[in-house]
Amino acid sequence: MKKTPLRAVALVGATGTGKSALAMRICRESGQCIICCDSMQVYRHLDIGSAKPTAKEQRLVRHAMLDCCSLPDQFSAARWAAGARAVIHRENTAGRIPLIVGGSGFYLRALLQGLAEIPPEKPEVRRMLEQLRHQHGVRWLHRRLQQCDPETAARLHAMDSQRIMRALAVFESTGIPLSGWQRHPPTREPIECPVFVLEMPRAQLREHLRARFLAMLDAGWLDEVRWLDANCPDPQHPARRAVGYRQLLAHLHGSCTLEQAIEQGITATRRYAKRQVTWFAHQLPTAVHGTAEQLHASIGERLLAS
Repeated sequence: MKKTPLRAVALVGATGTGKSALAMRICRESGQCIICCDSMQVYRHLDIGSAKPTAKEQRLVRHAMLDCCSLPDQFSAARWAAGARAVIHRENTAGRIPLIVGGSGFYLRALLQGLAEIPPEKPEVRRMLEQLRHQHGVRWLHRRLQQCDPETAARLHAMDSQRIMRALAVFESTGIPLSGWQRHPPTREPIECPVFVLEMPRAQLREHLRARFLAMLDAGWLDEVRWLDANCPDPQHPARRAVGYRQLLAHLHGSCTLEQAIEQGITATRRYAKRQVTWFAHQLPTAVHGTAEQLHASIGERLLAS
């Protein structure tokens, strides 16, 4: 007997496009919950720089997959997918369809397509790669990855140290390239999940990202970064390398002035948004793209479909 698939709806898009505001409108009208799909909002105490829903917003609409992890612990796409799947199952059992909202496309893909069950990397391999990174730099490691796993190397930026190190560690530990493991994701209960991509005109988004960055600083973001610096000392931790946090940490450590950190952070945020737009266009070919006005009714109808 064929199983009834789990059901959800996803609203994704680049940072700053207004996903959370649109999701709040829709879910207040429909009574559904929001599953946050954000690799930074899972960390407790990182509220301002991650644009985490406020306490008031969380009272108005039920939210899931927020504050799942205490630093310096490190979260993962696999942990998020497992938690999100459990929430969808709970909501479906109660006759509801949740709305997945965020910009972490890899997390969404982990949920909808699954992740390969890769054996743990060997600690001595990680130590060896850390030494090579220190001696030769990230670009050298990327060239090494091109030799043993050209498929993974082709989709990674040459300075994406975290993912390059992970891919090399998988190959050195298992003898199988990361791309080889990823071709065989585990079989999971299927999820029926139409995806909507929220868009905003590029010029408008650029100005909005600047204004939002400055507003976050006014709200106390620098104090939040100081807290992160004190409670998560690992320089390779994803939270410390996140856009905005990374630039402000550089200022706290004396590498640049606050004004320089702000401009660098705004530039990095804009570049990150551009990469997200490209990712959603290429990785989600069947998704429906549109403005908030265009998507509002369509998403609401899907959430209320029985």
